Amino acid sequence: MNLIPWPYRWLAVVLLAAALIGFGWIKGAGHVQAQWDAAIQQQTLHAAAVRERQAQAAVKVVTEYVDRVRVVREKGDTIIKEVPVYVPVQADAACAINRGFVRLHDAAAAGDLPEPARDADAAAAGIALSAVAGTVAANYQTCHENAEQLRALQAWVGEMGMAKQTPPPTP
Repeated sequence: MNLIPWPYRWLAVVLLAAALIGFGWIKGAGHVQAQWDAAIQQQTLHAAAVRERQAQAAVKVVTEYVDRVRVVREKGDTIIKEVPVYVPVQADAACAINRGFVRLHDAAAAGDLPEPARDADAAAAGIALSAVAGTVAANYQTCHENAEQLRALQAWVGEMGMAKQTPPPTP
């Protein structure tokens, strides 16, 4: 009393299995897509939080840098103003700066090798000792400003690294 022949039964079973597989495939794809969307949203939130922490750290480092450079400039300006006290006019008259010293100083400041000395280097260059002291003080002031800039850059790099190392929130 088989009303449905067996080949049709097998076909019905195969179609039912294909329908179940297709349904599972579609439902699984929707679930994976939802997970993917949630992960992307978490990453976006984490990236925004990192950018915010980096911006705050940058403002902090720049503020500290500006304050420290201002202090360095004030000290340097004070030292430069004091040159006439420490190098009086009598010292300017008593000490003649020769061209050899000027060439050597300029080459050292530029980071180059000095030109060979000449006979004319023994003659006075007409530069006052107080002018040399003021130039050296200004050079040191610039050096200290550069050092503060390097310290601020190192602090900034460290702060940026710390801001990125904070783990993202878990779902």
